[in-house]
Amino acid sequence: MSESLDMTTTIEPRSDQLNAEDLLTGPRIITIKSVTRGTDEQPVNIVTEEFGPGRPYKPSKTMRRVLVAAWGPKAQDYVGRRLMIYRDPDITFGKDKVGGIRISAMSDIPAKLSVALTVTRGRRAPFVVEPLKDEPRSNPATVKAPTPASIIKAFGDIGVTVEQLELRVGADHEKWTAEDVATLAALGKAIKSGETTVYEEFDPKPATPEQAELTADAQ
Repeated sequence: MSESLDMTTTIEPRSDQLNAEDLLTGPRIITIKSVTRGTDEQPVNIVTEEFGPGRPYKPSKTMRRVLVAAWGPKAQDYVGRRLMIYRDPDITFGKDKVGGIRISAMSDIPAKLSVALTVTRGRRAPFVVEPLKDEPRSNPATVKAPTPASIIKAFGDIGVTVEQLELRVGADHEKWTAEDVATLAALGKAIKSGETTVYEEFDPKPATPEQAELTADAQ
């Protein structure tokens, strides 16, 4: 019986840059984090959210011309913008087809863009880039606000009892206000992010009546 395995992870090229082979499975949308100066041979490094600083996209001269035509010459303006890139198997190096990376769509352009690029010596052809639609934004009206029940469940998952929460708030959970719930929700996020811990924020679990009786007898 074969185990579940995503084969795409086994064909990722080992490199210090984004390669056309990274796009064998299809186009990718990348978000620009920064643009830095490279070498004389590859003068532009585009660091992306998706591939990180270790594997920047190094656009060819023709794709740099597209970037300038679409977004202007100031590279700092590119930060936060997005590109859809794909592998073009027909890109040549010398006489050989080696494949390369092309841009098919870009954010922050109002309409389809056509740029005349050199195809072969003495011949130019239009290269078309489509506008990339904005990422869908969540509608605040559809985002559910935390409730006492959801807070109790979330904290229960990390070992905090309702009694501990009530002690923290100073009121029975049925009497919690919206502000109480919001405060606990923020505390839960802080615990999840590692800013604080359950141990630091909550006293030990309240003793049960049986435990309290045993403690009293021992005294």
